Amino acid sequence: MPIDHDRLFKELIQTFFEEFIVLFFPTMHEHIDFRHVSFLSEELFTDVTAGEKYRVDLLVETKLKGEDSLIIVHIENQSYVQPSFPERMFIYFSRLFEKYRKHIVPIAVFSYDPIRDERSTFMIHFPFGKVLDFHFFTVELRKQNWRNYIRQDNPIAAVLLSKMGYTESERVELKKQFLRMLVRMELDEAKQRLLFGFFETYVKLSDEEERRLRSEVNEMETKEKEQVMELIISYEQKALEKGREEGIEQGIKQGIEQGIKQGMKHLVQTMAKKGMSVEDIANITDLAEDEVRELLEKE
Repeated sequence: MPIDHDRLFKELIQTFFEEFIVLFFPTMHEHIDFRHVSFLSEELFTDVTAGEKYRVDLLVETKLKGEDSLIIVHIENQSYVQPSFPERMFIYFSRLFEKYRKHIVPIAVFSYDPIRDERSTFMIHFPFGKVLDFHFFTVELRKQNWRNYIRQDNPIAAVLLSKMGYTESERVELKKQFLRMLVRMELDEAKQRLLFGFFETYVKLSDEEERRLRSEVNEMETKEKEQVMELIISYEQKALEKGREEGIEQGIKQGIEQGIKQGMKHLVQTMAKKGMSVEDIANITDLAEDEVRELLEKE
């Protein structure tokens, strides 16, 4: 199924709004009063000329420190190349200002793969004078070097490693550093699940890469190794639960017992391909080690 990039980014930034601002716009962060933050309902605009409808990604109402008047921060994720995007940002800005009559802070997050020079202005000039010179703030993720962010205890920095500039050969190291950051921040389970799901949407390691990852994790210092491995295993358990549900679903159609067996067999073999030992698989699945070996022999 196609990835709903806008939904993923909206959920991420809505959960970690302040962390997003402090990471990419530290000067802006100094001025915003984060005690007054509320998320506004979605806005849908129709482009009559093009015959298309556009939904604004995220609107945040807040205040500046020491001021009573409200401002609106508009954050737009752009997941594909669109030459007319600056014009669209201006249209959003003008319509939002028309509706709310508040100062608007427009921010665009460019999250697609090609590295290119993006315009952050929309201008209307004549030989006899300037009519409009509209600017918006930008974050160009692919231009960021992911290694510059791995020392930060910021969940946005951790998860957006997945959209920054890295090479194919760095994928295992990228995920290892993401896991180390996740462990270091000690977030609650719901936030961990959000970050882990977002990261794996964009960086899905192959079985061979997963084996390399586990091998490198085993070389970490004892305490960190245990924490990172515990995190990996906890998500393997969630995959197991999902697999069991799928197995039961399949079982309703093809015979419950056979469906569950097939689902369990697939999960056990997948875990083994990722480098997990028979003992680890048995601990996670609550199967006996002999049962695990039997399922592995049925390739």
